[in-house]
This record gives sequence, C-alpha cells and structure tokens, in this order.
Amino acid sequence: MDPCIPLPIPNDQLEDLVDKAKDYALMHGICMRQKDNFDRDALHFAPFVLFPTPFPRDEYRKSVELQTVLNELMHKVAHDYDFLKETLNHTIKVDEFTGRLWNIYETIMGEGGPTQLLSLGMLRSDIMLDQHCCCTCGSCSPERECEKSGKSFCSWKQVELNTIASGFGWLGPASGLLHRYVVAEAGHSELLKDIPDNGALEGLAGGLVEAWKIYNKPKSVILFLVEDVTYNVCDQKFHEFEIRKQCPEVFVIRKTLTELANRAQLNQDKSLWIDGHEVGVVYMRCGYHPDQYPTEKEWEARLLMERSLAIKCPSINYHLAGTKKVQQELAKPGQVEKFLGYKAQIESVRDIFTGLYSLDHDEVGNKSYEAAISSPEKFVLKPQREGGGNNVYGADIKPFLEKIKDSEERNAFILMDRIQPPITTNYMVRPGQAKAQLVDVISELGIFGYVIGDKHSIHT
Repeated sequence: MDPCIPLPIPNDQLEDLVDKAKDYALMHGICMRQKDNFDRDALHFAPFVLFPTPFPRDEYRKSVELQTVLNELMHKVAHDYDFLKETLNHTIKVDEFTGRLWNIYETIMGEGGPTQLLSLGMLRSDIMLDQHCCCTCGSCSPERECEKSGKSFCSWKQVELNTIASGFGWLGPASGLLHRYVVAEAGHSELLKDIPDNGALEGLAGGLVEAWKIYNKPKSVILFLVEDVTYNVCDQKFHEFEIRKQCPEVFVIRKTLTELANRAQLNQDKSLWIDGHEVGVVYMRCGYHPDQYPTEKEWEARLLMERSLAIKCPSINYHLAGTKKVQQELAKPGQVEKFLGYKAQIESVRDIFTGLYSLDHDEVGNKSYEAAISSPEKFVLKPQREGGGNNVYGADIKPFLEKIKDSEERNAFILMDRIQPPITTNYMVRPGQAKAQLVDVISELGIFGYVIGDKHSIHT
C-alpha cells in the first residue's frame, strides 16, 4: 500500500521534520518512562512513525460503526454465566491464572451474585486489514476487492478484543495530533481533511464519569488500580486530566493491588474504602497478568474489590469474557446468534472474524494441531493473556506445540489464522536513535467503546 506522501523525502527535510516531531511529542505528553533506565522524574517520547498510515475510508467507517455492536455482544457474553463456564471449562483446569480468576467469579456467584449489579466495560477492538479475503458478493465497489482481483486489501479482521486495561486512549488520539502537525509542516496541508478526529480520550473519561454519577455518592472517588511501577504514565494521567476537565467535583486516586490488600476494607453496606476515601468506581490499569499478583494478598484484594459496591471496570465476568478462548468460541457457527438478534449485526461481526481454532485434546483440536505443525507460517498461537508479547509465531510454533503435544497445557492455547496485512513504508522514530529509519510497516487499528449495564439491560 502506498504511503500517504511519496517517500523517501530529502534528508535535510527529514531531519527538520523529525526534530520538530520529537519536540511536539515531548511538549504534548506523547511520552513514556523508560524501562531500562527508569527515572520517575524523566520522560522520553513514545516511539512513533513520522506520517499517518493510510486506511481505506469505507473500511474505517465500517469499523467505527461496528464498535457499538461489539459493545453489546461482549456485555451479553460477560453476563452469561453458563456460556462462560462451558467455554472455559478446560482452560481453567490447565491455565492457573485464568483458573484463579474463575474461582473469584464462582465465589461471587456462590454468595448470591455481585453486590454491584452494574458493570462498566471499556473495550478496545484491535483489527487489521487482511489482503487475502476476497469479496464474493459481486456488488462491492472496486476498492473492496482483494489483491487476487488486482487490489491490495479487502476488509478488517479482528486480532483481539480487550476488556481490561485497554490502553492508548490518550496516545492513540495524540498520534493524530502529532501527524496533523507533521503533515502540515511537510507542506501537505491538503491531507489534513483525511485524518479523522479521535475522541477516544473524551469518550473513555466520559464513561468513568458517567459510572461515578450513577454510583451517586458525591464524596466518592474514582480509583485507578495501577502497577507498582508505571511506564505508560502519560496514557493514564491524561485520562485523569480529562476526568477533571469533564467533572471537577470528582477526585481520582491511584493505588496498587498491594496497597489495596494492605489498607482497603468493606463497610457493612459493602462500600469499598481506602485511606478514608469511599470508592465509587474502580478502573483497572493492572491485574491482567500473573506477575501483578505476587502473593496471596493481591488475590484477596481482587476478591475484596469484586465483593464491593463499587462499579468495576472490568468486573470479574468482563475480565473472563476477554480471554482468547471466548474469542475462539464466538467464532464458531451459531454462537454470535445467541447474543445478537439482528441479521445485519450478526453478519457484520462474523465478517471481522478470522479462523480461530481449539487445540483441546479431541478430534477438532487434534486436527488444528496437525494443521499448525504442517503449515506453522499460516497461524498464530495465542495463550489466555493480555498485555502483548505472549504469542508464538511462524517457525517457533512447531517446536512449541511438539513440546506440549500430550500435555493438558494445550487446552490453554488457541490457534488463529495469521492475518496478512498490506505493507507500507514509513519513517520510524525512536528515543535514543540519531536518525529516523525508513522501514516497512504493518498497522493495527484499535477502536474504543464503553458500555454500562447489568445482566438484564444496557444503560448506555
């Protein structure tokens, strides 16, 4: 796919634009703390590409419109106990982390269900263009045809759907601000109209504020549950700043799971208190990885939180609904139909599903196993984890699967068709590197949405 402006550009222009872009990023909070040289008082700009990535306009619009349907789907999935139990039945026996989450859910249900019936879902659907999914309807516009018909792409396919700690609600919109500035400085102001507005930050902060108002305790706070050390601090803090902008009456506090374990308590009415603050809403920016529960105390804190009256984002059932096994189950024929009533909705969701396969020890799972061993380059192997960096690709799949062939650990993974996105070129800019590198890049689009509701209905 061609870049939005012809590349390469003259070296003197490149150096000027990179210097300006770095300064813009630093002065607008498009930053992170460094992991390898941590300093609480120092920020470096987040890595970025110099120019915006092109997407087909119709596909972009379709992805935005689809998000409300995905919100409804995941809300209903999260509140279907029987579906979650059946889907995760094998996984919770072999994946300890998912098993611990399930035990909390079972404890809550065994106590008569959650104290707080409302959940706040703040979701991010990650999608990629796939250039190998030909349109067969015969009536699509030419740009919807795939490369087999002489074009480079066809439609979106979903990589995953995140239900916990869905990051980049600030850094995503901020990249658009950066690209508007760079494109104009490069003398291509005619392209500004093609860079879409991004209201993710306002929407997500608005969801948190709305949940706080529903809790209806003016002196309660919004609790950001954070890591012991936060590297992606700007992404989190800009949510706080936007909350303050939208609703000056509410205060945000930041606590770790360990701090919650040591100092939080429930009152008789199940309200959650810490350090003299009643918590109206809990927004989890951690708790999605086993390393974030170093001792039993952190697990006890998670259960305490789930027992509380606070509105959780996510509640434990929403967390479980975001597992890869649930994603794989929903891709089976007839499953989406259990949760969505309109044919157009069902078809729009199914259109973004790529092949997702079980690896359980049964006839279906064994068939998937053999396919992956035979053609590993066609697949991605996924565990039940969030946070990135956990997948197995390409040539690494065969030895990995052979190692766990006869182990129950196989049940903890799913297999996904590898998406073949179009490749474009761009300049990659990283902190500490003197020169921007002209590289081939592939792009993923994350669409945010939020939903508030209970088992019976969606409020917003």
